[in-house]
Amino acid sequence: MTELPARRLLLVHAHPDDESINNGVTMARYAAAGALVTLVTCTLGERGEVIPPELRHLTGQALGTHRRQELDAAMAELGVTDVRLLGGAGRYRDSGMMGLPDNEDPDCLWQAGLDEAAEHLVAVVREARPQVLVTYDDNGGYGHPDHIKAHRVAMRAVQLAADPAVRPDLGAPWQIARVFWNRVPRSVAEAAFAQLRADLPDLPFATSAEVDDVPGVVPDERITARIEGDARTAAAKAAAMRAHATQIEVAGSCFALSNELAQPLFTTEYYELVRDGDGSAAGTGTLTDLFAGLEEAS
Repeated sequence: MTELPARRLLLVHAHPDDESINNGVTMARYAAAGALVTLVTCTLGERGEVIPPELRHLTGQALGTHRRQELDAAMAELGVTDVRLLGGAGRYRDSGMMGLPDNEDPDCLWQAGLDEAAEHLVAVVREARPQVLVTYDDNGGYGHPDHIKAHRVAMRAVQLAADPAVRPDLGAPWQIARVFWNRVPRSVAEAAFAQLRADLPDLPFATSAEVDDVPGVVPDERITARIEGDARTAAAKAAAMRAHATQIEVAGSCFALSNELAQPLFTTEYYELVRDGDGSAAGTGTLTDLFAGLEEAS
């Protein structure tokens, strides 16, 4: 059996760029500390809206190929070297926004059989043997079908990977100890948007988004963990986001997507613990280390 680092973190995301926006600081911190950071991206985002005019000719497969290159560049900024595409490149296509005909594409992630898609992730889990998994909540953070499906695939894979009766050909069973969902505490979001609106006259964006436009905003009491950025990890996150140039425009401490609405660039990242297999996080308050108290099993 291949020897692995003592700490192993798996992140499951829908499209290239989601990982940098949600978890850039976290990924940079743990990669620099020698942990195995494994990113699984479920689609190449072939239906994303392109921001730079000079790249708007990119659509479909060409856009997906370009976004994979952006993903590689972003991961180089974060120091992450283990990057997988669920089922292999092009296995699942971007499903588009909820309610559009794109959702009916038989090759899109939204239409994928849950266990079939989850078994692709089981193979990664049994190989990388992560103690910690990070993904979205059951609404995918904001209701995008690919985010919802990524959540379902991740949570199903946690179950299947631990069951020795499921696909023994994919490796020995592995139980992920902790599962976290991406979150932002409401008080933090409100304060950040208040500052952003005050700064708007000096920013390249005319209008601010709203607090509820940010995926995963919840009451403060639901926050279990926070990973605080320092100068290095905050800069790495911003650089990774800039690498996703088709999708993100970064300006100082804020950014905008294709809607041109400014959002804060959070350099502290927040999580809700939804599974704690051995109870070692119980009673610890807000964790500042996703692995705190875990026995780092091999």
